[in-house]
Amino acid sequence: MRKVAVYGKGGIGKSTTTQNTVAALAEMGRKVMVVGCDPKADSTRLLMGGLAQKTVLDTLRAEGEDVELDDVLRPGYGSTMCTESGGPEPGVGCAGRGIITSINLLEQLGAYDEDKSLDYVFYDVLGDVVCGGFAMPIREGKAKEIYIVCSGEMMAMYAANNICKGIVKFAEAGGVRLGGLICNSRNVDNERDMIEEFARRLHARKTKMKALLLNQQFLRGIGNIYADEALFRAGIHPLAVASRLRPDRIKKLYTAIRQVLREAIEAGGSSVSDYVDVDGRQGSFQVRHHVYQKTGEPCPRCGAKIRRILETQRGTHFCPRCQKK
Repeated sequence: MRKVAVYGKGGIGKSTTTQNTVAALAEMGRKVMVVGCDPKADSTRLLMGGLAQKTVLDTLRAEGEDVELDDVLRPGYGSTMCTESGGPEPGVGCAGRGIITSINLLEQLGAYDEDKSLDYVFYDVLGDVVCGGFAMPIREGKAKEIYIVCSGEMMAMYAANNICKGIVKFAEAGGVRLGGLICNSRNVDNERDMIEEFARRLHARKTKMKALLLNQQFLRGIGNIYADEALFRAGIHPLAVASRLRPDRIKKLYTAIRQVLREAIEAGGSSVSDYVDVDGRQGSFQVRHHVYQKTGEPCPRCGAKIRRILETQRGTHFCPRCQKK
């Protein structure tokens, strides 16, 4: 199941873009659910034949906790499934919190369960602000692909840039990535050139090496301990920009990853806290750690003190001399 979020400032055309995309997928035989995350509750109106749908929050206010999935999830065009989060009463509450409440309720009611056989889930999200609620599809990994509808207008570009900042903040932890920009042209002067340049600059902001190794969407099986140890053996700084590594250093890192993982498997893993294998036995690879949890101790190669920093909210250990940035 692909989980896609479409962001954009109010009025940019994200809901129309999302619904046309969903309709096309439905005609291809795909099973799609659309979750409207906009207080205007207009994310599914076209798919519903122009009818306004009762929102999740309105349903909860009217019926309390006794809600069934069919109360908030309705069939739309081409057997698509449609739901609207809605928002609070005017002047009361937080629309972002409403999105959190709605998505959590859908999960509790089984909207995402395997028996629904969903091919796609689309979140249509307001992007003028990226507060905790509106950022939920990014922050908690509800969506894995983010597309931003924008134009050459200043506020549309400003909102798109803010959304990208949110993606960068949570990308490594949640595995989310920017799928691309969708230009809904407003015939602004030099619009195409501006958006292409914006896209180019976004592409240039590459991931740091430690974050890339921990991104399970990029490479599965490397945890925090083994990322630190592999980077040390390869002599690569954890904050080095991945796109700037020379081919010879990439090859050296590839070799180091294989060596670290092979040795760790042979040693039964690293029992640094309460880890044991399926038979209850502790691992012994921790005695071969060169940098992990060695903060302040001398580097086994050069004698410099091992340093610890936070990267992607994880403790990251390295030698400042052997692993120069």
